[in-house]
Amino acid sequence: MGLLEGKVAIVTGAGRGIGREEALLLAREGAKVVVNDVGGALTGTAPDEHPADDVVALIVDGGGEAVVNGDDIGTWEGGRNVVSQAIDTFGQLDILVNNAGILRDKMSFSMTESDWDDVIRVHLKGHFAPAHHAAAYWRNRAKAGEAVSGRIINTSSEAGLYGSAGQANYSAAKGGIVSLTWTLARELGRYGVTVNAIAPRARTRMTEGIFGDAVPPSDGRFDAWEPKNVANVVCFLAAPASADISGQIFVVFGGNIYAMSTFQPLGQVTRDAPWTPQELIEAKGELFRGIDSGVPPFSFF
Repeated sequence: MGLLEGKVAIVTGAGRGIGREEALLLAREGAKVVVNDVGGALTGTAPDEHPADDVVALIVDGGGEAVVNGDDIGTWEGGRNVVSQAIDTFGQLDILVNNAGILRDKMSFSMTESDWDDVIRVHLKGHFAPAHHAAAYWRNRAKAGEAVSGRIINTSSEAGLYGSAGQANYSAAKGGIVSLTWTLARELGRYGVTVNAIAPRARTRMTEGIFGDAVPPSDGRFDAWEPKNVANVVCFLAAPASADISGQIFVVFGGNIYAMSTFQPLGQVTRDAPWTPQELIEAKGELFRGIDSGVPPFSFF
């Protein structure tokens, strides 16, 4: 018996990379999986082969159950369709892994409107649209008196936590996913649903041009960039034993997993009167007293 025996999962963007490994592992642990992927190129344009077919074939060959979904989850209809397909095909939905994304990297002064809109739509709306329809399904079940154990695992990025030059669109979308995760966790906990997010580092089509040292080791050493490392954390969060974890963000790289805190104040100045600009200039040291000594004064960087 696997950790997810009897569960039904959706994994978006599951044709390649991290999503592929997530779908394969969830299936090995007993889940029936809807493998969503539009089969598009990295930029979201010029569709190429449909890799979700290969993932489903691997799952079925291994004795599992899976189906392909080719909907664009960056649309309201696509989000509804993938949730409906899971319920109609397998009778229920228990796990939603939001993973799909594209890149349109440019500096802010060179970015076009479509570069911005398309990345925000695929990443941020592409997380919310399926989550909305899954949440409505779980809420209706809970209000009908059924026991619900729902899981949403979102995919953010360290770019969304810290910013990344040349990725204003991507960073904004991934930062939005962090806030979306916190909000959904607050809203859905009463219905038996947990919501968490990962910020992974792994070797994928989206990162091969960013991380120059992400080549597989040739001597059999542990491969820190292997996407399977990330899939293990997603499976952990999807498991029934993780029902007590919600609203958390995890940075994942190789064997290193960091549970990240929410925003915390560096310092503060307080009084029962407004501050003048000159007074704030004089109080900078107190306001930023929590910054490490090795960081330039009053600079995030």
